Amino acid sequence: MGDTGIGALLVRLRIARGWSQQRVADEYNALEGRSAKTGKEIGRYEREARIPIPYARRYLAQIFGVDVALLDLAVATSKGQRDGADAEITLSVPSPGESCFRGVPLSEDAAHSADFARFIAHRNADEFVVEQLEADVGRLARTYVSHPLMEQYVEIRRLRDGVFELLRGRQHPRQTSDLYLSASRLCGLSAHVCLDLGAYDSAATHARTARACAEAAGHEGMLAWVRAVESLIAYWTGRYEQAARLAQAGRRHRASGSIGARLASLEARALAIIGDSAGALAALSDAERSREAISGGDEVLGVFDFPAAKQFAYAGTTLLAVGGREHVHRAIVSADTAIRLYRSGDGDDQSVGDLFAAHLDLASGHLLLGDLEGTEAMLAFVLQSSPERMSASIVHRLTVLGRELEGPQYGGAVQALHLRDRLQHTAVRASQSAAHPPELPT
Repeated sequence: MGDTGIGALLVRLRIARGWSQQRVADEYNALEGRSAKTGKEIGRYEREARIPIPYARRYLAQIFGVDVALLDLAVATSKGQRDGADAEITLSVPSPGESCFRGVPLSEDAAHSADFARFIAHRNADEFVVEQLEADVGRLARTYVSHPLMEQYVEIRRLRDGVFELLRGRQHPRQTSDLYLSASRLCGLSAHVCLDLGAYDSAATHARTARACAEAAGHEGMLAWVRAVESLIAYWTGRYEQAARLAQAGRRHRASGSIGARLASLEARALAIIGDSAGALAALSDAERSREAISGGDEVLGVFDFPAAKQFAYAGTTLLAVGGREHVHRAIVSADTAIRLYRSGDGDDQSVGDLFAAHLDLASGHLLLGDLEGTEAMLAFVLQSSPERMSASIVHRLTVLGRELEGPQYGGAVQALHLRDRLQHTAVRASQSAAHPPELPT
């Protein structure tokens, strides 16, 4: 195997075990203790579209039960073959004056090719840079949902601007595509920062750049995800019909993973708000079918995937907007299921924002059923939490619920007024925190 490149070696080792590329990825993830590696990435290693970096080779060696030195040698062979190909291009330049074609010396023409080969060789990104970026994006995407926002945004901006600089330089076309995908995801995270802070115009700008980068990368899944973010922006700025249309547009992309369930859920929620109950319920059914049809996991977790818990949370909000006693009871069950699923997940997967939203939906459901005791009990988690952790959308929900408690049906009941005051106080404190963040990424 001494003259075998890394791609051919990995194919040989995998086939010897009768494994699929996804099986190799699963074994890798089990060793690493994460869910970041996909069968598609193993395929890239086998095609040598990407060379596994040293720590990846250590895991692959353990998976296949071979010495890591064997994989290191195969990598050296592959790189040697590439270097040889580059040298062949350079050495093929004819001697000056050898011949001409229509007045242009062929040697001069070949020299231009050699210059371009040297241009390709002087790259500012390699496999390690690209793979480290993907690891950083994956980490930020996952911790975003459970960690304080201001702990995240500084690194998001730093990485995003770093990728922009890399893309202004030189790299191999396959690395350019990977960098555009990382840029798209980092712009998507930047859009989420602005969205959570209520800076909707800035969020829309980042989302447009994320979409442009996703188009440059040719990544259907990311294009669909950006449409979901744009739908969220439209929803929280009161443009509900546009929110539904953007979600529908996202569903037209051929993307794997949980994005189909996300987009259908977003469409359902927006349609429910504008009074299209039949359309909302149909979209909820589409979301359930999309969930059942998912094969394989999402490439990146956290912000970029759509767990079942979040789907139940969205369903609860939708059913409350549809209204009617039966749907309110279903909404309470959905919100309660969302909370239970989040509570049973790993710490990094427990989305604080979604837990707030589900508790507020539970409170709204009990309020619609005339149960003030139940409403107050469901609000306890939110009212006892730090307002600094509350996004602009949660502040909006607190404000709306507080206004509902002023309704004539409660007849100025002391309990209702007390609850309203607590909600308003929490909303004001959360708004003050959001009004003085560090400078937003732009």
